[in-house]
Amino acid sequence: MEGSVLFLGGTGTISWWCVQAAQRAGWSVSVVGRGLSRMRPSPDGIEWIKADVTDSESLTSALAGRRFDVVADFLSFDVPRLRRNTELLGDRISQYIFISSASAYQKPVTSLPITESTPLVNPFWRYARDKIACEDYLTGLVRRDGFPATIVRPSHTYDAALSVTLGGWTDVVRLRQGQPVVVHGDGTSLWTLTHASDFAYCFVPLFGDRRAIGNTFHITGDEVLPWDAIYSELAAAAGAGPPQLVHVASATIGLALPEALDGLVGDKAHSVIFDNSKVRSIATGFAQKVPWRVGAAQYVSFHDSHPQWAVSSPAVDTAFDRLVAWARSSA
Repeated sequence: MEGSVLFLGGTGTISWWCVQAAQRAGWSVSVVGRGLSRMRPSPDGIEWIKADVTDSESLTSALAGRRFDVVADFLSFDVPRLRRNTELLGDRISQYIFISSASAYQKPVTSLPITESTPLVNPFWRYARDKIACEDYLTGLVRRDGFPATIVRPSHTYDAALSVTLGGWTDVVRLRQGQPVVVHGDGTSLWTLTHASDFAYCFVPLFGDRRAIGNTFHITGDEVLPWDAIYSELAAAAGAGPPQLVHVASATIGLALPEALDGLVGDKAHSVIFDNSKVRSIATGFAQKVPWRVGAAQYVSFHDSHPQWAVSSPAVDTAFDRLVAWARSSA
């Protein structure tokens, strides 16, 4: 099926790849945003609608009189903004796809694999709770008004521009220098990484498909790795020797890096394995094209060739030194 799709957000890690996949699939693509990303330039042939999605007047003016077959909303993180968007666009669209998050699934995880019917309960992370509230709002619209909503839950999705490890590029610098890096927990919890291009392959087939209306899907890759293996693959991609992995409890890491705590205890500290059979009943023929070994090499290569992005954080470096010293003194 082909038609028009409006992306609310189109330069982020996931949405940029989805914009390109939609264009290749024959959709007429429009993107709302304030400007182009320096890391992810807009592909040719995309309509760029300049508006500030945080400003209702700006968005209303930019979309006045416009109709779209599909809206893909990557920029609603709380109910007020989502309500604003659905009220603005609701009678001018055939499908509204809301990007939620797999972090909304029950933590701690009580059974694996995770399916779309796994309860949504995350007492540790406000981001996840806000996404749950958004899903509740949309589900109410579907049941009460027949609103044509589709909910999509990405898990940990990345590309060459985005690190997947705690320290970002600082981890690569430390690995290359033979310094220890900090891994949360004992390094054995299982995790799923999904390259954004693989996500996009499964995402675009949901556009205009009647089976997706009123339904919920998560989209992840198939590869499941323990965190120690994730760091070991990164070390290999960086051309470093065998990594020194120092294991530190997530709560302790949070004392040194408070900004990392919620995402650890509310997500990454828990093993996750996903059953993707539901989305692949629509996006048939999917096979993960970018395993982490390949993705790690892409990440390192991109940053090596773009030194303006290959920036180590002195604050993170110092925090890691403190955590390593604490862990070793406690051993």
